[in-house]
Amino acid sequence: MASPFNIVNSPASGVPSPEAHPRPDWLRVKFLGGENYQELKGIMRTLGLNTVCESARCPNMGECWEHRTATFMILGDICTRACGFCAVPSGRPAGPPDEDEPNRVAEAAARMGLRYAVVTSVNRDDQPDGGARIFARTIQEIRRRVPACRIELLIPDFRGDWDALEIVLAARPDVLNHNTETVPRLYRQVRKGALYERSLELLRRSKQSHPEIPTKTGLMLGLGEEKQEVLDTLQELAAQGTDILTLGQYLQPTREHLPVVRYLHPAEFAEFKILGEAMGFKHVEAGPLVRSSYHAFEQTESARR
Repeated sequence: MASPFNIVNSPASGVPSPEAHPRPDWLRVKFLGGENYQELKGIMRTLGLNTVCESARCPNMGECWEHRTATFMILGDICTRACGFCAVPSGRPAGPPDEDEPNRVAEAAARMGLRYAVVTSVNRDDQPDGGARIFARTIQEIRRRVPACRIELLIPDFRGDWDALEIVLAARPDVLNHNTETVPRLYRQVRKGALYERSLELLRRSKQSHPEIPTKTGLMLGLGEEKQEVLDTLQELAAQGTDILTLGQYLQPTREHLPVVRYLHPAEFAEFKILGEAMGFKHVEAGPLVRSSYHAFEQTESARR
């Protein structure tokens, strides 16, 4: 099977088409699709679950699935926002959230024997609480079925509804993740419907109200940001008390999405890791292939030391 790093899918034809500019060698990965991969895929399809691994065309999907880890995507597969970087389909969801979905996610976690589960979602701006109640119920059901499993949530901004955030925090996830995605100057084109200041406030409120819950955020690089802009953003994120930081290379999922301005060399990511740790982050995961939930268990263990 071809690596998702070497091709993109043309939304018009559905046929893979080559990228305009070849990616550097450090962005080429071997797709793994062994027994564990096939079994996990079967579990997801049988239970009617979505994964951000598939919807966002993550380059690490083969590796992660072969190691029996996946990021569950709840609240459906249609996002109410249309961010310039994201491959998840956008539009108006057909109906309200599926009330049985938390049970099926917990069933999948039990079948997989997970010790660490990552749960994220599409944006559901059509819902009064943005889906916060379903997030909380998903935590409760996983804990009921798999008591030893740690749970990381990667949440949207809930449009600044801090009561919705409190619903999620009250369910006590082991890690609260909210991605900043990019530097403030690029927010309008990269994160439509989001506000940089709102994301900072979410991270700050989370740490202030529940200091025992580690907070985490991530940025994509290669969208046209300047180095000093990245450093300034990291300083502001560290100032909110954020514990874990992830930095990865942005990759254009289709030609309909924002183009890659440049590919950062692995040495640049290594430098950001050193600088980020000096700013006070307990753990920084930085590299071209890094994604928010990549090696999530290891990130959390490192931050706890």
